[in-house]
Amino acid sequence: MALLGSDFTDEKGRFAPYPGYYAIDHVILTKFDRQGTLDDLDRNILSQLSGDARMSVAVLARRLRVARSTVQARLERLEGTGAIAGYTLRLGEAAQGARIRASVLVGIEPRSLPAVLSRLKVMPQVERIHTTSGRIDLLVQLAAGSTAELDDTLDRIGGIEGVRSSESLIHLSTKLDRAV
Repeated sequence: MALLGSDFTDEKGRFAPYPGYYAIDHVILTKFDRQGTLDDLDRNILSQLSGDARMSVAVLARRLRVARSTVQARLERLEGTGAIAGYTLRLGEAAQGARIRASVLVGIEPRSLPAVLSRLKVMPQVERIHTTSGRIDLLVQLAAGSTAELDDTLDRIGGIEGVRSSESLIHLSTKLDRAV
């Protein structure tokens, strides 16, 4: 739905947008769903950027066959609403070096989650922490420079007060990585 800017002025001629509408070029306004629903253009922008986060706005607009200002406005909105949390790079195997990666399945005692999380967050080997459903409470992803460092990290995790059980799975190779 598109409306003209004149539809959004108050009795004194000042700009007064309706709640939930987003201005593009100060003339045409388009509805944005506050629940974070993405339309086809938003999804196409995210798809293109997930393949190459360094893509310029001009190239992105050309590939999507829309105006550069439209892409710029959409990017600002996606960033502002949190749909895009940031731009980063993913290191390839060569850049990661000989890092040993492991996943640790952690069971914790009732009501000890905040204390366990605070201890895990200060460990530099911890890359990600996911809460899970089922018999395991946390999935912790680690990266260590050596087996000795990994072994020490696993011992420290097992020794955290509130940790009931832990089981480690060492990553041997990555067969597929579609993570965005």
